[in-house]
Amino acid sequence: MKCPYCGSENLKTLETRDSPDNTVRRRKECVDCGKRFTSYEYVETIELMVRKKDGRLERFDLNKIIRGLQKACEKRPVTMEQIHKLAERVRQDLTQRGKEEIASQEIGDLVMKYLKGLDRVAYIRFASVYRQFEEPEDFRKVLLEVKK
Repeated sequence: MKCPYCGSENLKTLETRDSPDNTVRRRKECVDCGKRFTSYEYVETIELMVRKKDGRLERFDLNKIIRGLQKACEKRPVTMEQIHKLAERVRQDLTQRGKEEIASQEIGDLVMKYLKGLDRVAYIRFASVYRQFEEPEDFRKVLLEVKK
């Protein structure tokens, strides 16, 4: 593993925590630049493949979910830990289905399901990109969903 800030491989682990969902959280510090970051480890049971809208097949990438959530939650009272937990929850749900291939739409639907309970504004932001809003009426429909 390399430091995400300076690229150094000279790291030390400060803290390791096991969680009931079989993930390991490690706080690390780069010895060279002094920056700290968190890494998450989990057992990959099956190689989950994602079927895209255009028919392409690609590997499931948890970081894509995290990046999408970061954009939706920008300037919202949502922590990185909450984002990582939500993304991990989506990954676990998909893995428990026992399928090797999943439609990208199913992933987006799961993210929206959990995001709605976390932050309604982030939910609307995510929905606007995920559902490709084109008209103001699209926002109105989602606002009505959020009020329910």
